[in-house]
Amino acid sequence: MAALVEASHAADCPYEVALVASDKPEAPGLAWAREQGVPVFAHSPRGISKPEYEAAIDAALRKAGVEAIALAGYMRLLSDDFVAKWRGRIVNIHPSLLPRHKGLDTHKRAIEAGDSHGGTSVHIVTEELDGGEVLGQAPVEILPGDTPETLAARVLAEEHRLYPRVVAAWLTR
Repeated sequence: MAALVEASHAADCPYEVALVASDKPEAPGLAWAREQGVPVFAHSPRGISKPEYEAAIDAALRKAGVEAIALAGYMRLLSDDFVAKWRGRIVNIHPSLLPRHKGLDTHKRAIEAGDSHGGTSVHIVTEELDGGEVLGQAPVEILPGDTPETLAARVLAEEHRLYPRVVAAWLTR
């Protein structure tokens, strides 16, 4: 999220970040976003149904004039109905070289599989988990002695470089 916000300040950036939304009202990124002057939506889903929660997010996005959604660290599965409302206008960054290692624990799974590289992928969000069109990838070599944590740190650095570039290209294609 921070990489997208920071990139949006460049004169040649084709997007602005209109809203940062989180299901964790205490998330540190929200305070940072506020400091950057970016409006935030922070609401816990506890105590309400998934459709009610997604309706609240949808309303906040539309009120903010959002035209496209870039997920970053959003670890909840979106319903098929929500995805359908925003079809073709949601992207996500995932910490693997899709289609390998969809879902969770990607770094551990890549190491255990003996992969030569982990990495990150930006993809269109569809109803299939991590299954939409891949828009860009950045491979990261798995080094001898790597742990999921050491690999994750190197992948995160690549995510910060890749995501703003791919989002900008996606929005101008």
